[in-house]
Amino acid sequence: MTEQKIDTRPEPPLAADERATLSGFLDFLRATVVLKATGLSEVDARKSLIPSSPLMTVVGLLSHLRWVEWAWFSNRVDEQPGEPPWYGGDEEAEFKVPAEQSLADVIAEYERECAASREILARKDLSATFAHPRLGTVSVRWVLTHMIEETGRHAGHLDLIRELLDGVTGE
Repeated sequence: MTEQKIDTRPEPPLAADERATLSGFLDFLRATVVLKATGLSEVDARKSLIPSSPLMTVVGLLSHLRWVEWAWFSNRVDEQPGEPPWYGGDEEAEFKVPAEQSLADVIAEYERECAASREILARKDLSATFAHPRLGTVSVRWVLTHMIEETGRHAGHLDLIRELLDGVTGE
């Protein structure tokens, strides 16, 4: 059984305003994702255990979440230029991690993108909106709420994958 690192996840505030509450839950889930990935071997981090989704590996999910953070916060909310990998026609491109990129590298990329997202969110009003090419008018509040949902869903995937890999369980 592989050992997981000590749980140092930030607890969401119990009595705070909307921004602090929502951001607190997202930060807790982001830290959960990192906790679930930490301590695995390189082999286990790339092991596919779900026959219908062979790219749903620990490194694949972390890479996906990194790109989702970038796409919503940096690209859409902050209007930074660039395209996510799936714009090249490969709808699963963000799940693909080169063999030379280590689990530690993928975790570090994810944590850097989360830090950038926090910085962007801190200077935006939750009611601010932007035009999304497919969805129409979208608010920063919606993006923040969507990212809680997206990160939470994949934290659950990582929880199950981790248990199947080495038996480590926990919230």
